[in-house]
Amino acid sequence: MVEEGESRSLEYTPTWIVAVVCSIIVIISLLAERGLHHLGKLLKQKNQDALYNALQKLQEELMLLGFISLLLTVSQRTISKICIPAHLANYMLPCKREETTTSTTEHLVLNIGRHLLSEDIGAQHCASKGKVPLVSLEGLHQLHIFIFVLAVVHVIFCATTMVLGVAKISEWKRWEESIINNGPAKHRHVHHRHPLFLTQRTIGHYRKKPVLRWIVSFFKQFYGSVTKADYMALRSGFIKEHCPSNPQFNFYKYMLRTLEHDFKRIVGISWFLWLFVVVFLLLNINGWYTYFWLSFLPLILLLLVGAHLEHIITRLARDAVENRTDGVKPTDDHFWFNNPKVILFLIHFILFQNSFEIAFFFWVWTTYGFDSCIMEKLGYIITKLVLG
Repeated sequence: MVEEGESRSLEYTPTWIVAVVCSIIVIISLLAERGLHHLGKLLKQKNQDALYNALQKLQEELMLLGFISLLLTVSQRTISKICIPAHLANYMLPCKREETTTSTTEHLVLNIGRHLLSEDIGAQHCASKGKVPLVSLEGLHQLHIFIFVLAVVHVIFCATTMVLGVAKISEWKRWEESIINNGPAKHRHVHHRHPLFLTQRTIGHYRKKPVLRWIVSFFKQFYGSVTKADYMALRSGFIKEHCPSNPQFNFYKYMLRTLEHDFKRIVGISWFLWLFVVVFLLLNINGWYTYFWLSFLPLILLLLVGAHLEHIITRLARDAVENRTDGVKPTDDHFWFNNPKVILFLIHFILFQNSFEIAFFFWVWTTYGFDSCIMEKLGYIITKLVLG
């Protein structure tokens, strides 16, 4: 007869329960797989190759996540049987252990010991040697959930950012249509020097000082970061450089395709991002407030990237004035290390870091509760959420 609170293996679990649970898991998995398959076919039909490739990248990440999940599940009992001396388990703790009296401690150890001996073979194995497990089954299970939550939140966060990015540049579509539909005057946007753009970006003595240009660029990213004059000048420079024979080239559609192409690169979780997760988990020590200080990193990087991009547009305008050329001339020399991919890398890291912050918050909240010591103080929590 089954007693209350008794743990049962599948040997003593009714077959109808096993069948129902398996059916639910299989149905959910098939629905998710079919949904992604039909989404891919829809993107193919609409010639959205960049988004289709991003979906393929997402499926690769899900496959990697499934492999990590399988590896943790299969090896959890083996890992839990790895034993270490008890004193090593007291270093670099994310939460400080509460001090208790000897009698209370002995009583707690006996109760926990009985529970672990009945549930955790690894604890029983290590207890017989006078040691403790490297990590308990419960700890492995919680780590398993954290990796899953992190991957899901990152995908949702990137997709949301993609949608907001498309909405943000929707104004550029109206500018493009007004340029193309401008009749006989449309060719002027390819060969004109754009005095308004040059005036806005180069007028004033402060524009000659690099430090002051950086300060202006830093604050300009908060309002009208790309004006219509900027767009027209950059568009004409691009067309003159890459397709001078086609003045009606749709620059907006090109930018949209580029955004979709870059999305494919940032939706994945690269090896260096997984390394970042490992380093953070290593440094999440009680009293260090690593989680709090880390929340400033994506904001700082985001402001630097925004200011840098603004500064590049200003430098293009200055180059046009100094060289007395017709319009701006696109170049990679103004980017950090003369490589635009550095900006894309930083954006990828910023998105992942924000995803990590959100995923870690909800994981701790749902696993340990809002009062957990990992959550730190209420003021820190509010600050982190506001920064995010």
